Amino acid sequence: MTGEPGFISITSLSLQARGRIDRLRGTFQDCLKSKLRIVGVMNDREANLVLWNLLPQLSRRFVVSARELSSDYRPVPDGYNPEEVFCSKYQRSVGKGNVVRFSGHNLQMVPTNGRLNSVKARIEVYERTE
Repeated sequence: MTGEPGFISITSLSLQARGRIDRLRGTFQDCLKSKLRIVGVMNDREANLVLWNLLPQLSRRFVVSARELSSDYRPVPDGYNPEEVFCSKYQRSVGKGNVVRFSGHNLQMVPTNGRLNSVKARIEVYERTE
């Protein structure tokens, strides 16, 4: 897979990054506990109502505006086929009789582009999940 986009997960590897997240969670939890105690919440339903009223206040307090309002998404290129990206790809050689062995199956190659025989050709087999 050369030149294709990929997805990676970036985790907080430093104690400082983890500390910032934990402090933020602690702030939310402390704020919520205090608010629930002040209001005198007695059950889950009341707690959910307080939470839904508290969320906009917290959002206004902790919001960070984007430096740029433009989108970072790139337009989909012409000819993009998601079925060729979101699949597993395997390299195989065509055997005698134009047959490719794959995952316990014999796949028969059909003549294409005026080529009757593809023996010893290297091909790529795409396996999709459905």
